[in-house]
Amino acid sequence: MVENKQQHYAQLAQQVEAIVAGEHDLIANMANVSAILYWALDKVNWAGFYLVKDEQLVLGPFHGQPACIRIPIGKGVCGTAVSENAIQLIEDVHQFSGHIACDAASNSEIVLPIVRNKQIIAVLDIDSPEIARFDLEDKKGLSHIVEILQATFSQEGEEKAKESMQ
Repeated sequence: MVENKQQHYAQLAQQVEAIVAGEHDLIANMANVSAILYWALDKVNWAGFYLVKDEQLVLGPFHGQPACIRIPIGKGVCGTAVSENAIQLIEDVHQFSGHIACDAASNSEIVLPIVRNKQIIAVLDIDSPEIARFDLEDKKGLSHIVEILQATFSQEGEEKAKESMQ
């Protein structure tokens, strides 16, 4: 990774903006964002998304080892992010009550809720084999990437509204 995390995340944000520009398909955008993050972040063994479906989280696009397919809301780090509507930055997943071990190699994790129309529709989940891999710079940089992804939703809504007015 680039020495300066802030600069690195700024570059990643530019990549994400470029790849999602004009594309409103959620799954396609999540697939590309997970690939960018997986390959660009050091010491990461899983990067991907879980989508909220039928009162649970269901595995979405990701890079890494096979993962848990379904996670109940409120369970594990991902389910807690949804139930608390808050970013989870976990230094040691083994100290997290109710942690779900999808990959035994994971030791730290960051999970960010993704919101559409004031509802959480998914989470971005990134795991690392390193203890305390993620910090506030990661939280800030990944939050900006989530904002870019969420902006594709509002653009889609604006375009549909314009179409319906014509």
